[in-house]
Amino acid sequence: MEHEGPRLPAPRGPLSRGVDAYLRGAGRLPRLEEVARAEVYGDDLQLALYLCYELHYRGFAQVPPEREWDPDLLRTRAAMEQRFLSALRTDAHVHESVDEALAGLLVEPVEGTGVTHFLRAEGELWQVREYAAQRSLYHLKEADPHAWVLPRLWGRAKAGMAAVEFDEWGGGRAERVHAALFADLMTDLGLDPTYGRYLDAASAEALVTVNMMSLFGLHRALRGALIGHFATVEITSSPGSRRLAEAMRRTGAGPAAEHFYDEHVEADAVHEQVVRHEVIGGLLEQEPQLAPDVAFGIDATEFVEERFGARLLTDWRASRSSLCTPLAREPAHIS
Repeated sequence: MEHEGPRLPAPRGPLSRGVDAYLRGAGRLPRLEEVARAEVYGDDLQLALYLCYELHYRGFAQVPPEREWDPDLLRTRAAMEQRFLSALRTDAHVHESVDEALAGLLVEPVEGTGVTHFLRAEGELWQVREYAAQRSLYHLKEADPHAWVLPRLWGRAKAGMAAVEFDEWGGGRAERVHAALFADLMTDLGLDPTYGRYLDAASAEALVTVNMMSLFGLHRALRGALIGHFATVEITSSPGSRRLAEAMRRTGAGPAAEHFYDEHVEADAVHEQVVRHEVIGGLLEQEPQLAPDVAFGIDATEFVEERFGARLLTDWRASRSSLCTPLAREPAHIS
């Protein structure tokens, strides 16, 4: 029987090849020693982890839904998660307190050097299209990884989180769901808005950003880290979206592309206040012991986003594609 969902991507090494084969019912899972040898932020481990996590979202066309809770697959996933989380705790630990971690997010540098600054000032349309293709791994499921935290909160934190999520899901209007708005952006850019379409093309650095959300969201023990991640996204979104909206206009990306980022400029400026004062404030009022985890979530988010940005800018400044599989030329209507 054929199951709904995107098709499985091409493997990128022994781990993802083993997980792929197991999901198809055509082979064994990778051994633990293979997990231990893999590069933690590399293509193979990150794609294998993404395959495991995607079973909790829409799954894959060739994979029966029962695989979501397969005990052998979960044991393999746990080994990969342990390596991933340990690396993040080692590499991304910067701040000891939530206030210190938040303070860095609230200051906009006078002369920024990140991806959104680059796209606004000098990015070309092909780079805008690549950025959208890579970000589609998250934006076509926008807000979904954060929804897992709702049953694990109560009081002010839960009410604030639910309010922001409601906005992300269009306030009850299907055409305003942010994932739908991003699909419209992709159409403007001549990209295929089908869910999971660019998984084969996405870089390891892009996979890391989405896998971290799933890791934090699926584990109740990491609820503080997920709130830290969510806060980072919402606090930095408004100024970044303003720059991206300007980039869309400058490169002629199209009205839907402009609208997606214009929408985030306004919405996320409000969300920032709710997340800081109600979600984080409410959570730490109830569970002050989670403060180090919230700070870790903020630091880890900045760490993985900086790695992703560095990959994009290194490739683009060398006039090469940042994707594993470069996009076809843009269609005539946007060239």
